[in-house]
Amino acid sequence: MKTDGEGRQASQAASASAARYFAEAAGLLERISKTQMSNLLRAAETLADAAAEGRSLFSFGASHAFMVTEELVYRAGGLMLMNPIQPHGMTLAVRPLTLTSKLERVIGLGRELLAQSPARKGDALVLTSTSGRNPVTLDMALLARETGIRTIAITSLAYVGKEASRHPCGKMLADLCDVVVDNCVPHGDTVMPVPGSHLRMAPVSTIASCAIANAMITATVELLAKRGIEPPVFQSANVEGGEAFNARLLEQHRDRIHYL
Repeated sequence: MKTDGEGRQASQAASASAARYFAEAAGLLERISKTQMSNLLRAAETLADAAAEGRSLFSFGASHAFMVTEELVYRAGGLMLMNPIQPHGMTLAVRPLTLTSKLERVIGLGRELLAQSPARKGDALVLTSTSGRNPVTLDMALLARETGIRTIAITSLAYVGKEASRHPCGKMLADLCDVVVDNCVPHGDTVMPVPGSHLRMAPVSTIASCAIANAMITATVELLAKRGIEPPVFQSANVEGGEAFNARLLEQHRDRIHYL
């Protein structure tokens, strides 16, 4: 049985670990801000150009990367024009969860998902994959290039040269997209050691990629506003008048909103 002193030491160690994770996450966001701003602004210009031309905007990611799409689509403070491409069988709603890893490696599946979506030439597509090596996202990027859909990658360049592509083309996501924003996530997506082990823990890809996504949309909205275009931005349905406001703008832009 632990003594009071031992319990306090364990609690202090745990507190230090938690504080270190916050520091690692904050440092990562600072690194992204310092190194990726020009790429992020190019991504925002890509989205703003497509929106200004009356085109549609899409987002895709498999497994945990789909959380970035969920962050972009149908939420308070977000741009109404962002549409999801559903990664069927590759979200945490599927059972067994291990199926997500198998399906994202199926050659050709990404092409079919994009082909069956409303995305067309001139539209813009955000593709999120930290490793950038799995076929579902690579196939989607390849078909987007063939189709004339503008592409933005949110990925980690730390994987380039360290891991091989799982697609026959031999390319990584960063090789196939028009704009690449490095989420600066370390190889392995972990930032802290497991005490007493050679293993590492504490993922940061969701924090990094969602921050990039929201910063990108913030810049996109700013660019649209400067062009004299009123950006349709969701207001919280949990504040008075928000739901009616959203309903009016959703109807106004219905031709480019495909998730209704």
